[in-house]
Amino acid sequence: MTTRVNELGLPVGPELPGWTARPRPPRAVMQGRYCRVEPLDPDRHAAELHEANSQDREGRMWTYLLSGPFETFDAYRAWLETKRGSDDPLFFAFVVAASGRAVGLGSYLRIDPANGSVEVGHLQYSPLMQRTAVATEAMYLMMKTAFELGYRRYEWKCDALNARSRRAAERLGFTFEGVFRQAVVYKGRNRDTAWFSIIDSEWPQLDAAYRRWLDPANFDATGRQLVSLEETRRRQRTSRRDVSAETCNFPD
Repeated sequence: MTTRVNELGLPVGPELPGWTARPRPPRAVMQGRYCRVEPLDPDRHAAELHEANSQDREGRMWTYLLSGPFETFDAYRAWLETKRGSDDPLFFAFVVAASGRAVGLGSYLRIDPANGSVEVGHLQYSPLMQRTAVATEAMYLMMKTAFELGYRRYEWKCDALNARSRRAAERLGFTFEGVFRQAVVYKGRNRDTAWFSIIDSEWPQLDAAYRRWLDPANFDATGRQLVSLEETRRRQRTSRRDVSAETCNFPD
């Protein structure tokens, strides 16, 4: 790639002709095959979310979250009420399509329309959601909406000590960018924050891999995956390289 220079001979980034601020993500339902991502409504979702979260008897899921655990339903419902009208973070419930039951929570945050950047976070995956197609499709639907709105950058951040979150980010196709040291104080302790991102140029290939992985043909009768998302992404990359090679004109 040729490096651009300005009138002073200094290297500068590529131009973005016609760039305008992106629309904010709408407070609207995102419908998938296995799940729906619904705008948070405590009247509709609070009891189901609390019940699903209560399956985590040890409270392990709250270890790296800024909030929780919540000792009672009333405490959790009150916390959800503070999020009901929030625009940033913009909260959604993750609902199993087949049963209509809410099993998780997440949000868009750090929404930056001017620069086309948005983060996904505040992820509460109950035991009923963990390691299911619902969990993956919920992330796909939120990602898909952001890139279809024209966002250039989609972020994931977590406590640098949260190995499960870091593995999840990599599985989902995020690229690790580094660690911001002593970035946050929460629950009376320090947090070094690990940063991950996906950018718009990576989205078409990643989108194709997600759609292939989410295809019903990739699951057996019990709902277990036949090919992992990581392997699906690897095959997608290999297929793209093969197609590119076939279309190149190589010298004799």
